[in-house]
Amino acid sequence: MDIPRESDTRKRLWRRLIYGSLGGVAILIVTLGLSRLGPAAPTVERATIWPDTVKRGPMVREVRGLGTLVPEDILWIPAVTDGRVKRRLLPGIAVKADTVLIELTNPELEQATLDAEWQLKQAVADFNSLKARFDSKLLDQRVTAATVQSDYQQAHLSAEKDEALVKLGLQSELK
Repeated sequence: MDIPRESDTRKRLWRRLIYGSLGGVAILIVTLGLSRLGPAAPTVERATIWPDTVKRGPMVREVRGLGTLVPEDILWIPAVTDGRVKRRLLPGIAVKADTVLIELTNPELEQATLDAEWQLKQAVADFNSLKARFDSKLLDQRVTAATVQSDYQQAHLSAEKDEALVKLGLQSELK
């Protein structure tokens, strides 16, 4: 004969609710923990690295690749004057802050430069000519002054001679 059993449905319901809530809390904790993790470090094969001790000094990084380097942004710098490109920098040359990239020529500016140089040479020649002329005039003035001084000395000596002759009575006072 069958024995009627007591109903465990209520116990089972409570047990299911407790297990379900514990499982939900566990899933929530695991999700929250995983969301706060950073990205995993990439894995590297041991054969591709060089293990060594850390040393102080410059860190040199050489990057090689195939193809041509292309700038992200192209910046056009306008020149102050018009001109033609005379020479361009060849690819593969190391560029520094003072490296000339492009040489420009402008025939008008070159002509203006030559004109300015000739004007300078003309001004220097005019200056030298004027200086020589003034030196010549200065020498002429010195010659004139020396002539006047000589005439004065001659007249002074002549006057002294005449005075001496007058005192001796060899010559008259009026001449």
